[in-house]
Amino acid sequence: MQKITKPKIAKVATNLHESHKHISYVMESLKYWLIEHPSIVSFRWSPTQSWGATWWFLISAISFYIAAAVTLHLLLKIFRLSRPIPLGPIPAIHNLSMSLISVTIFIGMLFSAEAEARDTRWLWKRNRTTSFEWLLCFPLGIRPSGRVFFWSYAFYLSRFLHLLRTFFVVLRHRRLSFFRLFNSSVLLLMSFLWLEFSQSLQVLAILFSTFIYSLVYGYRFCNEIGLCTKSFSSLLVNWQMVLFGCNLVCHVGVLSLHYLRGGCNGIGAWVFNSVLNVAFLLQFFKSYVKTYWQKKHHPFSTSKRDHNSVKHAKHGTR
Repeated sequence: MQKITKPKIAKVATNLHESHKHISYVMESLKYWLIEHPSIVSFRWSPTQSWGATWWFLISAISFYIAAAVTLHLLLKIFRLSRPIPLGPIPAIHNLSMSLISVTIFIGMLFSAEAEARDTRWLWKRNRTTSFEWLLCFPLGIRPSGRVFFWSYAFYLSRFLHLLRTFFVVLRHRRLSFFRLFNSSVLLLMSFLWLEFSQSLQVLAILFSTFIYSLVYGYRFCNEIGLCTKSFSSLLVNWQMVLFGCNLVCHVGVLSLHYLRGGCNGIGAWVFNSVLNVAFLLQFFKSYVKTYWQKKHHPFSTSKRDHNSVKHAKHGTR
């Protein structure tokens, strides 16, 4: 057995110290670019300062999206192009990009929420509230500015990239459902309302959503390049069921704090948000029950349905 000498111990300790310094440097750099950069700290949601921050732009974007998707679908039907149009690596690149963007927004929002909790701890002590209550219920009069709303704005912009998936589905599979158009349009509208009305609960909603998006788009990327297994699809659905439960508890918490603490900011937008969440929840359970029934009665014909069930793994975390 080799004897461990003091110089070797000192060398190991030095290496550990250097590694710790490098990790600390990376973390500090990461926090600067995610929460301390002047563009993030000084962010303010405003029609004159933020791209896409007007109702006219939002309505025009949604209208153009629906018209373009329907037109493309009809043209393929008219010219009877039944074969899938090859898109090459574009869908894989899109899925990878959306997964990485979701991870970035998740980390940025998490760090920003922690920074806001640290900077305003004195105010919560005076008002006898907690940081978790702030995550559920923004105080009345809060303005859409600062770190948290910067990442909410980044999430809003990412919804425009999400719209591209509709065109991939139309070109590849010749499918265009009302639910897909409705879902994508409403997600864009909801993320706009979070900013426009400084809606309560949006921090947790974005954390839940980006967590699921990072997994779903990561799965789709792996599936595009042939690496993922079918079992991972079922795992994503189970994760979504857990997040549905957490989301329901959070909505109950918002409603309770609204009446117990004298009101939560953006409660009107929250009610609209909640109604849409119920619609998404019903659609998800319909798909989940249908898939489960098919597995039970037709176990050899559900592999495709297992894969398709992942597309509903994003609807209930707003």
